[in-house]
Amino acid sequence: MSLWAGRFKEEMHPLVKEFTYSAAIDKKLYKFDIEGSIAHVQMLAKCGIIANEDSERLVSSLKKIQEDIEKGKIDFSGKEDVHMAIEEELIKREGKIGEKIHTARSRNDQVALDEKLYIREEINKILSLIDDFQKVLIKISEANKDVVLPGYTHLQYAQPISVAQYLLAYFWMLQRDKERLKDCYKRVNICPLGVAAIAGTSLPIDREYTAKLLDFSGITENSVDTVSDRDYIIEFLNFASIMMMHLSRLSEDIVLWSSPCFNFIEIRDSFATGSSIMPQKKNPDVAELVRGKTGKVYGALISLLVTMKGLPLSYNRDMQEDKLPLFQSVEEIKICLRVLTKLLENIKINAEKMRKEAEKGFFAATDLVEYLVKKGVTFRSAHRTVGQIVSYCIEKGKTFSNLTLQEYRNFSPFFEPDIRKKINLDFCVKNKESKGGTGTKSLEYQIKLAKKYLETQNE
Repeated sequence: MSLWAGRFKEEMHPLVKEFTYSAAIDKKLYKFDIEGSIAHVQMLAKCGIIANEDSERLVSSLKKIQEDIEKGKIDFSGKEDVHMAIEEELIKREGKIGEKIHTARSRNDQVALDEKLYIREEINKILSLIDDFQKVLIKISEANKDVVLPGYTHLQYAQPISVAQYLLAYFWMLQRDKERLKDCYKRVNICPLGVAAIAGTSLPIDREYTAKLLDFSGITENSVDTVSDRDYIIEFLNFASIMMMHLSRLSEDIVLWSSPCFNFIEIRDSFATGSSIMPQKKNPDVAELVRGKTGKVYGALISLLVTMKGLPLSYNRDMQEDKLPLFQSVEEIKICLRVLTKLLENIKINAEKMRKEAEKGFFAATDLVEYLVKKGVTFRSAHRTVGQIVSYCIEKGKTFSNLTLQEYRNFSPFFEPDIRKKINLDFCVKNKESKGGTGTKSLEYQIKLAKKYLETQNE
């Protein structure tokens, strides 16, 4: 018989049980449910709603239930949900005293609490994994400051940059991801317990005390909003989607760069896969799977947004469908962070091939424009002049490096012998000293700043 069956004259149909029961999924929340229940009964005792000795018995029994769950001694099969399963077990062990545990609370505020405790714990784990990723990005960047890479816009060669400048782009993406996650934590870390089903309770509870026991920074202010809210999950999934987009973009570059068409990097055999039919193949499956799993995380966000968009206030059973997308997304982003971090450590950079590609085309075109600007030529006039030089080179089958000084002067009298230095590949990379640029000093500062961010936030 269900704990709420007093109102009903018939047993629940087996098909309805199969359709509505969620313990198989939400049993993942058992330790958070028990943690919240312990704080709840301690608060009830403090407020004189239950006796101290009853509270002590309930706390002791709840701890033993958790131990038994972790030893596999408690079966969740056939249970409605994790909350009911634990309460039923408590009542079986403690009888009438166990029946007191649900005083002044509802599963509506209870599940919100469990989810927030779960997300709060996972946020800290994910922040640590992002830190590990960023440390690897800094390490590889420092080792490759002088390696020149063709930089692309529109997937067309644009300007040469340092490999470090490219990798640090992902450091800052992940830094924004961490800031979003930390900001999300602030709203997750508000205690919902004690608002009960929708209206609060007439019993003299102390919600602030419960929040303090559970290390929350405060309590929710409106009971209707509290039990109808899943913003904290949606916001987390929004963070997850944006971060996965960043990881997917990095993965796409790894896929491209490891192909024979680019040959910029080589993935170690232990982080690649082969083909069942083509013996020559070496596939970047790790990067491809990260790219593929991104869609799964996007789907979780959209799924919950669609679930919530038409619900009347306050709680509706539709909201039970929030857990699987949340749990799956948490596990996906953690494994993606771990495996991609290790993948980066197992990639060999083909500096010679990168440089060879960077030397192609008209990589110094913008530098020529800026050269003329420094001579007093207006930017648009300089842009037009260099465009004409590019057109001339294409027509004559030449490059900037094999034009004579006279040929340069045919387009502008401002060109001088020092133009040779200005179109040197390394010079074009290292002279971009504007803040955030790929220049030597700028890059050193950027690495120093990145390290400082990691040290400061860890403090």
